[in-house]
Amino acid sequence: MKINTLILAAGKGTRMRSNIPKVLHPIANKPLIAHVYEMARGLPGNTINIIVGHGAEQVKQAIDDIAVNWILQSQQLGTGHAVQQAKEFIGDDQIVLILFGDVPLLNAGTAKILIENVTDGQMALLTVNLDNPAGYGRIIRNDEDLVIKIMEEKDASDHEKLVNEVNTGVMAVKGGMLKTWLDQLGNDNAQAEYYLTDIIAMAVADGIGIITSQPISPDEVLGINNRMQLAHLERVYQQTQAKRLMAEGVTLMDPGRFDLRGEIDSVGEDIVIDVNVIMEGKISLGNRVKIGPNTIIKNAVIADDVEILANCVIEDAVIGHSCRIGPFARIRPETKLANDVHIGNFVEIKKSSINQGSKVNHLSYIGDAEIGTQVNVGAGTITCNYDGANKFKTIIEDGAFIGSNSQLVAPVTIGKEATIGAGSTITRDAPPGQLSLSRAKQTVVSSWQRPVKQEKK
Repeated sequence: MKINTLILAAGKGTRMRSNIPKVLHPIANKPLIAHVYEMARGLPGNTINIIVGHGAEQVKQAIDDIAVNWILQSQQLGTGHAVQQAKEFIGDDQIVLILFGDVPLLNAGTAKILIENVTDGQMALLTVNLDNPAGYGRIIRNDEDLVIKIMEEKDASDHEKLVNEVNTGVMAVKGGMLKTWLDQLGNDNAQAEYYLTDIIAMAVADGIGIITSQPISPDEVLGINNRMQLAHLERVYQQTQAKRLMAEGVTLMDPGRFDLRGEIDSVGEDIVIDVNVIMEGKISLGNRVKIGPNTIIKNAVIADDVEILANCVIEDAVIGHSCRIGPFARIRPETKLANDVHIGNFVEIKKSSINQGSKVNHLSYIGDAEIGTQVNVGAGTITCNYDGANKFKTIIEDGAFIGSNSQLVAPVTIGKEATIGAGSTITRDAPPGQLSLSRAKQTVVSSWQRPVKQEKK
């Protein structure tokens, strides 16, 4: 059976107090609606429609790399009105799955149960029991415990408001039935809106059974209406990621202080991650990796036995096995570290390759460089790779030794096993196996006297 998913994403989200459309606010650095889309995309045989309204162009631009049919709801007159805009795209024999762009954590398993419950004689509705159902439409059942209607809170009687089983809005129904009921919707209610929930009573009147199911957790169907709910679901999402990693054998020193804002493609054994670590993009972690506190890693491949000390930032880089990085090191995009490389405190590496056994241990900037094996780069070394208009490359060959406080003005090549004297500014190639240095002559002024502080008159 083909599935036709409608994702409702037209609302403004007034309570967010933001110029950003509500569905573009992020969970784990990803727009709410992107979470919904990715779940729906995983359902087999699925066509996805997104119904937009407020900030429609912003929503399209933010997620323009996805394959969906965009539908405009120019006036926001309720959920029923939103679905009416999609009528021409709904096939009679399709199962229509209705989702919401501000409900980001719905599980694919929950959606599949809904779809499986749809037949020619019944539709599926997702409900949840809440201790405090205020604000939600109530599920009204008859004496035989069958669903007969949904009553929105503003239209509910005091007795109906005592019901704690509520509507999540998520449902699945045959397309032909849905289109018939959409034509019958009215707006004679407290909000003067076209409620999609009114189709439940229509289904019952037509002899269609309402089969309900519930999610594993209420958080799965929680919609975002304000910043507090956004923060709550961020933590729910991160707790889920942390539990999954720990189930795979990763040690998190404090699961409550770990954020995964992307994907870990592969996880090795005996990984230890300290507190306040943030991981973004796509990451691969080898065996016995240790990551220190307050570290940010984005789009990185990290091999076995790597130790990353506290307060490091690693982005779009490949780290070979047994490397040691930090503390307070920054590894910028297009950097490749081979095996057994040491990058020390307050070192910045950008778009460079550093080969096996080399060390850049203190207070240095290495940019647009190729560094060979067993090279030692002394403290305070700078590759001067930018002339204000163009970038140039520095090549340091195997076994070279760069003295502290040296400036290597690119383009320049430091030959194999060459030594650069401390404090040098190197503007020409340094020959292999020799000492190159460039220093101003040291002068001693014997008659000089240190200034003394003058007394105030």
